[in-house]
Amino acid sequence: MKKADRIEFFDRLAAALPEPKGELDYVNVYTMLVAVVLSAQATDVGVNKATKELFKVADTPEKMLALGEAKLKSHIKTIGLFNSKAKNVMALSKLLVENYGSVVPDDRDELEKLPGVGRKTANVVVNLAFGQPTIAVDTHLFRVSNRTGLALGKTPLEVERKLDKAVPADKKLHAHHWLILHGRYVCKARKPECPSCLVVDLCAYKAKTTLEAPKPASKPRAAKKKTAKPAAKTRKRAV
Repeated sequence: MKKADRIEFFDRLAAALPEPKGELDYVNVYTMLVAVVLSAQATDVGVNKATKELFKVADTPEKMLALGEAKLKSHIKTIGLFNSKAKNVMALSKLLVENYGSVVPDDRDELEKLPGVGRKTANVVVNLAFGQPTIAVDTHLFRVSNRTGLALGKTPLEVERKLDKAVPADKKLHAHHWLILHGRYVCKARKPECPSCLVVDLCAYKAKTTLEAPKPASKPRAAKKKTAKPAAKTRKRAV
């Protein structure tokens, strides 16, 4: 995608949604971190349902450790991979208490030292919590970047690095939110909503969907008239 088109691309997304927000619920930076860790391979809606009651009783690392792994699992058992995620949440909570004074670090490299925290999770946290212009590449953003021609790459890290150069500086803070939401609700994996897309004319995707023309109503078939069969001729017997 050309530079002028990239600028127009983000200008349109920004005009439609000036202040995009993530869809995970949290009450502080620690619960944000936990929510993002739990959201891996799970929907935000599903995570929010599970953490609604959890964060009422465990909104700090100390409270999470006091809650214990078994009770944590009972709160998040509806989330995929909840067993391994529970272990990671307990382990990262312990490290936060022991190594960081119970404070979530604002440095991506430090965040990646915590169990269950990869580059994507770290990027989300430093962006949302600390206002750093990072780009977290999830499946939606990876698809949108490649499909539109915005930033082509075979791996999330390659896409992230290309987007870091491609996104206009004044749009970088919210860029990953716009792209994630666009991929989630418009540029869908199976059937993108191209007719309602704000940037369809800038997009390089060749297999764009179109509005389906309504099928013509089928005419009722005329009932076939039944014709009476001729009566069978009777043969006269010879006397």
